Amino acid sequence: MSASLIRADALHVALGGTSVLHGVSLTLGSGWTAIVGPNGAGKSTLLRVLAGLLPPRSGVVWLEERRLSSWPARERSQRLAWLAQQGEADGELTVRDVVALGRLPHLGLFTPLGPRDEQIVDEAMLATECSAWQHRRLYQLSGGERQRVLVARALAVRANMLLLDEPTTHLDPPHQVALVELMRRLGRSQAVVSVLHDLALALQADRLVVMQAGRIRAQGAHDETAVHAALIDVFDRAIRIERLGDRYIVLPNLPR
Repeated sequence: MSASLIRADALHVALGGTSVLHGVSLTLGSGWTAIVGPNGAGKSTLLRVLAGLLPPRSGVVWLEERRLSSWPARERSQRLAWLAQQGEADGELTVRDVVALGRLPHLGLFTPLGPRDEQIVDEAMLATECSAWQHRRLYQLSGGERQRVLVARALAVRANMLLLDEPTTHLDPPHQVALVELMRRLGRSQAVVSVLHDLALALQADRLVVMQAGRIRAQGAHDETAVHAALIDVFDRAIRIERLGDRYIVLPNLPR
């Protein structure tokens, strides 16, 4: 892995008096990392802490070797682009207007988009295949279409790190595949961190972080035997992982 963009040291997080993360430490650089694990493992909580949206009870998050909490909000939002699991996607704004919101960290509220910003918005919509209906209102879109718009908004930030919580939600298989290809492509030059429930998609990432009960059980390359063993174990051996050519696939471990 390249030099770290973001690092977590011994994170402990409690929500409503219940401990959710227990001493989580990890380092993330360029490449696509998928965070996986069963429900309640703490995946989304970890992502929110890395985004600076949830303060840990103890432990430290470092962004570019500087405490995340010490970054001014605007500078932090220029470096970290965030997509929530239940992203806000209602109202009268057009698709293009929503994607253009990704430029706010750079321009502020009252500065109009310049030619370069307009180009970035165009490129983000092209990457997520929503250019054809850029003038439609959000309420006119399907769930999958809205999700593509929200991903485009995150891309328009042009941050060094993308933090995406369940980015494939509502997407049909062709657009799931397109998003996977996009994350792999982006990972060649920046850090992409995504929480995913779909293990077949997660295994296409460069690196996996396997979580269970608020702890990291394993982390490493997508093809590491120890990572596969931990993944099978945290899902109570209900799955098996098999190699198919140069890829790995996940199958239900059904009785024969």
